[in-house]
Amino acid sequence: MVPHDHFSRAVSRRSLIAASGGLFAWSFIPRFAHAAQGRDPRFITIILRGAMDGLSAVAPVGDPDYVVLRDSIALSVTGDKPALPLDGFFALHPAMPQLARLYQAGQALVVHAVATPYRDRSHFDGQDCLESGYETVAANLDSGWLNRTLQSLPKGERVALPSGLGVGSITPLILRGPAPVLGWAPPSLPKASDDFAARVAELYAIRDRPLYDALTEGLKIDAIAAKAGMGDALKARGGEIEQMKIAATGAARLLATEDGPRIASLSFNGWDTHANEGGATGRLAQLLGGLDAAVLAFEQAMKPVWKDTTILVVTEFGRTAKINGTVGTDHGTATVAFLIGGAVKGGRVIADWPGLKPANLFEGRDLAPTTDLRAVVKGVLADQWGLSAAVMAERIFPGSASVSPLRGLMA
Repeated sequence: MVPHDHFSRAVSRRSLIAASGGLFAWSFIPRFAHAAQGRDPRFITIILRGAMDGLSAVAPVGDPDYVVLRDSIALSVTGDKPALPLDGFFALHPAMPQLARLYQAGQALVVHAVATPYRDRSHFDGQDCLESGYETVAANLDSGWLNRTLQSLPKGERVALPSGLGVGSITPLILRGPAPVLGWAPPSLPKASDDFAARVAELYAIRDRPLYDALTEGLKIDAIAAKAGMGDALKARGGEIEQMKIAATGAARLLATEDGPRIASLSFNGWDTHANEGGATGRLAQLLGGLDAAVLAFEQAMKPVWKDTTILVVTEFGRTAKINGTVGTDHGTATVAFLIGGAVKGGRVIADWPGLKPANLFEGRDLAPTTDLRAVVKGVLADQWGLSAAVMAERIFPGSASVSPLRGLMA
């Protein structure tokens, strides 16, 4: 994500216009008032770009080969900065106390040894596969699986806003497609006056009706954001932790509103830890601390709807099981995914653990994948949104009929 100074302007009119060119064509969109079990769910996907080290985020401290492979960066449940025990075999990185708290409260779970179908090690191709939802990188990249999810939901009561939100300067691939979505980013430009916006809208009403409609929708989001208390400047600037927290808080306040979006995606950059990754402290610890702060920001800003909220945290692939010569890790395969929120049946680690002995590593170097990430997403979409296995296999993740939804993920 491109760094931003603040979100004094809760929703940038310029970014909304750029991201919502198709808004005017979207007449009827799902309100989700009658979703599965009568809930009004929210679903947020957080993408950690750069390949997060799953073996450090959630360490298999019960595997005797873990310390051998990780050497100086191995985590331990003892010492000055102990890892946070989860189930006796796995322990959470000490930089994530909020996630540990939610895990203990039954509102977070871990899926370990998980991966997309992608088996090479290019960041760009790996992210394309993760976001498009297709089996191969060569497949059509005109749309992402989250946009196709929006298209697949049953249409309901007419509302003023699209139900998808992309956080960042551009709409991520995961949300691109025919279903219009809102774009929001904490802007650094000064606020335009309401009078100026009204005069611009009046001009567009005469000369460019589609752009006028898009601008009008953007101004409605402005009003929602202001009502949600997002109008005051947030001037602090604190690196990754502060930027993740700012992005999460802004997105959460929009998602929490009655007439706001229901599905969102945002990205956090910088997870490519080839050198000086660190163990209980260091570069990765700072990033995980930022993610933990973002999770807390979502929980706090979405309290009224937290019981219906699910946050999926994913990355394009994992990292090598053994540390390299620069005390970092290189591009790998399997990693972890997190499911967090009041709608999650948490307090557990889901893992068909492959082991870390040399013979068990994928291609002799990586944590072997035993769970397909698409099964996790399908489980959420089936249990939280009521989507059928056929719709998910044909439309959302084409060609994935052999991948069954992982059921029982939702409370």
